[in-house]
Amino acid sequence: MPLDQSRPNSTDNAAPDRGSDVQVFHSACPHDCPSTCALEVERIDPQTIGRVRGASANSYTAGIICAKVARYAERVHHPARLTKPLRRVGPKGVGRDAFEEIAWDEALDTVAEALTRAAGKHGPETVWPFFYAGTMGLVQRDGIERLRHAMGYSRQHSTFCSKLSDAGWQAGTGAKWGVDAREMADSDLIVIWGANPASTQVNVMTHATRARKNRSAKIVVIDPYKTESAKQADIHLMPNPGTDGALACAVMHVLFRDGYADRDYMENYTDGYEQLEAHLAARTPEWASEITSIPTAEIEAFAKLYGATQRSYLRLGFGFTRSRNGAVQMFSASCLPAVTGAWKYPGGGALYAHGGIYNLDKTLIEGLDVCNTEVRLLDQSRIGSILTGNPRDLGDGPPVTALFIQNTNPMNVAPDLGKVREGFLRDDLFVCVHEQFMTETAEMADIVLPATTFLEHDDLYVAGGHTHLQVTRAIIEPLGETRSNHDVICALAERLGASHPGFDTNAWDLMDDTLRLSGYADAESIWKGHWEDRALSFEESHFLNGFGHPDGKFHFAPDWSKIGGNHYNMPGLPDHDANIDNRDDAHPYRLVTAPARSYLNTSFTETATSQTREGRPEAQIHHEVCAELGLDGGGLVRIGNGQGSVVVHVRPTYGTRRGTVIVESIWPNRAFVEGIGINLLVSAEAGRPNGGAVFHDTAVWLRAA
Repeated sequence: MPLDQSRPNSTDNAAPDRGSDVQVFHSACPHDCPSTCALEVERIDPQTIGRVRGASANSYTAGIICAKVARYAERVHHPARLTKPLRRVGPKGVGRDAFEEIAWDEALDTVAEALTRAAGKHGPETVWPFFYAGTMGLVQRDGIERLRHAMGYSRQHSTFCSKLSDAGWQAGTGAKWGVDAREMADSDLIVIWGANPASTQVNVMTHATRARKNRSAKIVVIDPYKTESAKQADIHLMPNPGTDGALACAVMHVLFRDGYADRDYMENYTDGYEQLEAHLAARTPEWASEITSIPTAEIEAFAKLYGATQRSYLRLGFGFTRSRNGAVQMFSASCLPAVTGAWKYPGGGALYAHGGIYNLDKTLIEGLDVCNTEVRLLDQSRIGSILTGNPRDLGDGPPVTALFIQNTNPMNVAPDLGKVREGFLRDDLFVCVHEQFMTETAEMADIVLPATTFLEHDDLYVAGGHTHLQVTRAIIEPLGETRSNHDVICALAERLGASHPGFDTNAWDLMDDTLRLSGYADAESIWKGHWEDRALSFEESHFLNGFGHPDGKFHFAPDWSKIGGNHYNMPGLPDHDANIDNRDDAHPYRLVTAPARSYLNTSFTETATSQTREGRPEAQIHHEVCAELGLDGGGLVRIGNGQGSVVVHVRPTYGTRRGTVIVESIWPNRAFVEGIGINLLVSAEAGRPNGGAVFHDTAVWLRAA
């Protein structure tokens, strides 16, 4: 589809740059990151971009973006981009050589016929549209839901990322927002807990380090290994994985014990603080030290620093929630500013995500008006068990015999990877993948459709890390025969006989209608202004008008049953929830599969610069453990548990506890020595109370390989 020249790239959205033919356009980063950075993109000609920069006029992005997006030309113009529809004519898992090119009409007809045939044999629930966050644009990401609901296909419980963190944050606050990240400029203490923003959300470090420079603010990082963020911090607390709740409780014990608790604030804004204080009497720093392996003196010092600093800002991330007890860990940490009353002060309080501030009516995008909640809901993190026919997951419904996949790569990113691979190898499973590259999931497909990138289609973005809503237009023409997610969904809907107004419009008009229905200005106006800042008032963002629960209080004793059905035996107050894959004699180590700096999930694993910077999959293992295994000089280690074993290269380190093993990033399976990735070892057990993948909650053994 050519660029829409009816909305020319005027001086409102473009400016001459390095040459008379080079212009700079506004856009937004679409990748799975809370920053959703505002971008300035050079267009050299209608097919080619140049440099990508952070938008200097955006007060959150502030001109700073990560290196991998700054070199986006390497990705969008990559020679391995898919450009034509493909049909598999060879074995699964071989790659491009197993496919032949076909025309778009033939490809779409084949997909529609396969989905219709499967539904005719087993009923519509046999078809499972599967997606996630390969793009965070609302039109291009979430339109697949409209097709699902219009056709009565199996629904998806989206659990890869935020179900556990959402549950924990909302248990206490009752709302999904917090203190604007730009308020870090007013903070005297910034605590980055469960995140590594130097690698994964660079803007957080930008604002934190500015506060250190301008106000002498202290930066504390809480993470189970010495990340790039920890290296830049003033203080690094290094808990054992899955023990952050114990640390939070010990800190609150000191806050009550030493007079840092703001009882007047708690009386007015919280519920159950007397019960909390009694509960915490036994949660001493010594108790927490035994669980976390953080020395008692470090816990005491941090607790007193936090208690003595009114303008203390907690930036709570996803990492420490990717555990069976992740919701309890997030909840426990979120209690700290409610004990000290830090919410009252500029630069004080906490932020997890701002998803609750936008109030968009997504009926047209997602087809919410035709959603039948009686249709079964399948947990995406359990795709392996689902595809291998586990009755617990399938319920009373039919087997899944057809998958339509956009925006995700489950053959790499899903837990329990052995079962995922087994499921995709089924001869009776039809798979269509709409992708930008020949991923390992695409290699298993019957039909592969070539997809546009964010620079080649229109979309609408909200953010978790800041408060700007952004509307973007295509900057360059689609490569080859690539088509956007929206266009493919609409083309399939026509062939399948699906009816909904969202199928009868283009992406731009769908955005425009959605914005108007939601009380916003029209899409054109927001696009011309680049973004609309939806920041809440100081009183709202600090919950000084009340928290999100009906009683307006922060809840120290949450009702987990209102958040999810799997709530039984969850702690009634902040605590260390021992419901994790604990170490034992047979599995004396805990594995964390943290993100890497140059990759983003499996995006950018195809670019040469990122590959060079990351090198190869490596296990970061404490140097003393390496010596005991005879690997103090490096070598290969086999990491295993009941689900299987993986061989990786060793990197001896001083930056972990003895019992912690780190393998960064989600590498392609073929990057590993034996051709299977680290998620082979990760359980698909759902976190409580509402599901959630437990990527950082794995007990393992180690052996020299």
